[in-house]
Amino acid sequence: MEIIDRYIYAVTQRLPQSQRADISQELKGLITDMLEERTDGKRTTDKEAEQVLLELGDPKLLAEQYRETKKYIIGPEFYDPFMTVMKITLYSVVIVMSFEFVIQIIMNPASLLEQFVDYIVSFFTMIPMAIGWVIAVFVLLEYVQVNGQDLNIEKNWTPSDLPQLPDLKRQIKRSEPITAIIFFIIVMAMAVFSSNYFGVWRFETGEFATVVPFLNEDTYSGYMLFILLILNLAIVKEIVKLIKGKWTSKLLIFTVVIDIITVVVVLLMVTGPDFWNPAFMQELEQAGMITERSESYETVEKIWETATLWTLILMIVGLIWNIIAGWLKVRKMNK
Repeated sequence: MEIIDRYIYAVTQRLPQSQRADISQELKGLITDMLEERTDGKRTTDKEAEQVLLELGDPKLLAEQYRETKKYIIGPEFYDPFMTVMKITLYSVVIVMSFEFVIQIIMNPASLLEQFVDYIVSFFTMIPMAIGWVIAVFVLLEYVQVNGQDLNIEKNWTPSDLPQLPDLKRQIKRSEPITAIIFFIIVMAMAVFSSNYFGVWRFETGEFATVVPFLNEDTYSGYMLFILLILNLAIVKEIVKLIKGKWTSKLLIFTVVIDIITVVVVLLMVTGPDFWNPAFMQELEQAGMITERSESYETVEKIWETATLWTLILMIVGLIWNIIAGWLKVRKMNK
């Protein structure tokens, strides 16, 4: 019966992945035995099934009894996505750190030993920070959920409170939030290391020569807090999507709020008088990428002068698109 499957799903989703299959089979056997005792082998009605489930009690409390231990920092419900995000974060940080090391060697090969020492030291500073950041995010998310309505076990539980079985066709593909998390973590790491990564890269005879940055290096540190804020919010949004696994009205509202905050923060940054590199065109010319008064120079200059406008347009269009796409997915699930 569907209501029994929903009950078993509600219990097992709160258990570690390694326990779910065994507990699922055990629960099926237990519920079947209880029903047979009530019906003497006759056909089971929905009312009888609900009565058995009421006897078993709230799935949250039953899951607590099945857990091997109740002492943990990250609960079983969040453990699998926690490990996924932890691996993604560590891999991404190591990749960016290695990339930074290679670039520094290319730009200044004479300081190989010094750069190598900095590279090793960075492992002892960035890795613990990354681990601590992931733990803090998941502890916060779990705290919010435990103190929210989803895990409110004080009210009288009824089978009508059971979640619907997941429809695989309507789920959020794991690859989507995972890809987004990788991207944002890499961008965050690059933003922390240097603003020079965000610019026009020049190569001569296949070798790296220089970077003309988009951002004002003199004021970049002042904007770092805002940049990290929007990147952290974006990562948290994708983590929540990874945990939930499907679109709901609450998830849609949450993502819309995060997107609106992001647009507002970006708006405040890019409209500032000292956000963009004021000497961008001159540095492009000095690097030999363009020639003053040429047709290409005028084209690049027009694009550069409208960079703020196009940034805002793209952000607003992206916000509207995300709202519409999320609403359509939620609407399909509610049909």
